Amino acid sequence: MALTHQEREAMLAEPHVAALSVDAGPGRGPLTVPLWYLYTADGDLQILTGADSRKARLIKAAGRFSLMIDRVDPTARYISVEGPVIDISPGTRAHLHAMASRYLPAELVDAYVDFADANHGETVLITLRPEHHLSADLGDGSVAN
Repeated sequence: MALTHQEREAMLAEPHVAALSVDAGPGRGPLTVPLWYLYTADGDLQILTGADSRKARLIKAAGRFSLMIDRVDPTARYISVEGPVIDISPGTRAHLHAMASRYLPAELVDAYVDFADANHGETVLITLRPEHHLSADLGDGSVAN
């Protein structure tokens, strides 16, 4: 059964690891990689990635990408969103802190941010405006007798 708008919003606001897919060009399947994302109050999704990464270059070239988020507990659900890139801006330490705070225990955030800031190089914050959603709740896997 497809998720309602409210169920999609609630699930996207949870800290799930997403699978990003973006066109990788002629003769290639899409680049598909796991990553963290931020869900904004206005319903946009943001990712933080290396400024010169293959992912960033492909997203800039395609102008759009997809994210798929899933979970298995308490029921198997997924949401796939696709849409255009509406902004690419330099990543900041504050963006990195917001992303890490979403996924890591509070006591690990500062150390992770210090490490990533010192070792990962320049980043970009890429914002996706979802145009298309595909979602379902597949239930808890039990079979009714």
